[in-house]
Amino acid sequence: MKGSIVAPHLTTPAATGDLRALPAEILEQTCKRVGIASFAFAGIWAWVLLMNTVVWRLVEPDGGALLGQMSGRANLVAVVGIGLSLAMVFVAGALHHRPSLLIDIGLGFEVTNALLIAVFNWLIIPPEWYPSAGVSFICVVILFYPTIAPAGPYRTLAAAFLAASLDPLVFQISVAQGNVYDLRTYDLLWTFGPNYVCALLAVVPATVIRGLGKRVSRERELGAYRIGERIGHGGMGDVYRATHRLLARPAAIKLIRPEVLGSEGPDRARVVIERFRREARAAANLRSPHTIELYDFGTADDGTFYYVMELLDGLNLDRLVTRFGPLGADRTVNLLKQICLSLGEAHERGLVHRDIKPSNLVACRMGLAVDFMKVLDFGLVKASSDTRRDGPELTSPDVTTGTPTFMAPEIAVGGRPVDSRADIYALGCVAFWMLTGRNVFEGPTSIAILTQHVRDAPPAPSTLSETGIPPELDRIVLDCLAKDPDDRPESAIELFRRLDACPVQPWTAERARQWWELHIPESEVAELEATDRSIIGSEPTIALLREE
Repeated sequence: MKGSIVAPHLTTPAATGDLRALPAEILEQTCKRVGIASFAFAGIWAWVLLMNTVVWRLVEPDGGALLGQMSGRANLVAVVGIGLSLAMVFVAGALHHRPSLLIDIGLGFEVTNALLIAVFNWLIIPPEWYPSAGVSFICVVILFYPTIAPAGPYRTLAAAFLAASLDPLVFQISVAQGNVYDLRTYDLLWTFGPNYVCALLAVVPATVIRGLGKRVSRERELGAYRIGERIGHGGMGDVYRATHRLLARPAAIKLIRPEVLGSEGPDRARVVIERFRREARAAANLRSPHTIELYDFGTADDGTFYYVMELLDGLNLDRLVTRFGPLGADRTVNLLKQICLSLGEAHERGLVHRDIKPSNLVACRMGLAVDFMKVLDFGLVKASSDTRRDGPELTSPDVTTGTPTFMAPEIAVGGRPVDSRADIYALGCVAFWMLTGRNVFEGPTSIAILTQHVRDAPPAPSTLSETGIPPELDRIVLDCLAKDPDDRPESAIELFRRLDACPVQPWTAERARQWWELHIPESEVAELEATDRSIIGSEPTIALLREE
């Protein structure tokens, strides 16, 4: 199903602490702003360093020992500020998937900058240059930071008051050292009072943003489902974590934006939506446990079309092979057989997937089972040409849909009916990828790849594999990759039988469990998936204009 999602089983940042009310989009933008702001702080401290090392010496070439001593200390503070700011830029990039932790670290960054400013004000510059009463740079930091990194009101207030208090604290240290004369109570109030006023004002943006987050969360409901944080993004729309309000069942919702559907006019949008509806009904009737389950679909008040799907815990075959290398013949056969069971049912019902590829095939945990295959993206399947009796095509007649690397020659060329054997060809490409870690054909452009699919003979997987591949499995893969659909296995069920008879060591449930425990223990799945968005279900297939 288009946009089906593989979701980590972890507590998301948006669901914890003071940030639980903030939608994912706000948190994502916050992480970006923290990085930008940290870089800006580095620039400010670099400017201070430049002023001390260059400008002041040009203005006061004979400044004497006092100026030299002051300049050295100021440079040290500036260097610390630059290093701290650049480190925060790095942290913002490393923790972009953990915004709650990043914002907490950012509060510490705010306090530390206030400390550096206070040290600069009261322990470095000469007494005659001491800041006058009124708003200091610490006030700017206190007011500025909550707008870019909105923590909860209480955390914001605590950090702001701590930052405000560092100024008088450092002042008292300076007085104790005899570096500065003491101030009258009246002067103290006017010098340090604005810091605390700004600390109180800093709560305002945090409260406003939190309230906005709550309002957005309340409004993000579709039917019986409450929408949570965004966990995927693509050209047709976004994918969100969702929960059934009554059953508390986790799910994934793909929102297909109205402007995407209506890019060719309102009439076209209605045609596309109706096609979505009809094919979603067909996909919902698929009962294979190896097919992603469709819970619900519909249209929101603003015209947004949505799918509600099950959440999966696992890795797609693209990421699995990329991270861990080619799979053995035994494991490949086991996974392919499961895929065949899903496709076999779909083909029996007259449905052709037409976009079988590694990113749409997920090896996941299902209860106690591991290496349990799920076929995604059944939401935009096509009816077989010999079974389609009504309704327009989803794509224009001059457009080919699919992924070039896994596209059957008859789809690329056009001009002949496309049936289930196109999926068999794509599955042969997937098998080749699983066994070798390479694509059957590669090229600089999509057209070049498609041309190879149409004209060139594929190599045997065994010629590109360092592990042993039985000749029988070689033959099965090459038969699936036959240019003429009539030369391929006639059905997914026939392919299943041939794979089942292939002489390979059985990939047992115990072997699968051992592999997962060794490479992806359950405690590490959340971290693995949170840092890699490619495990999310695939995005819409590309559209290629046919060359006549």
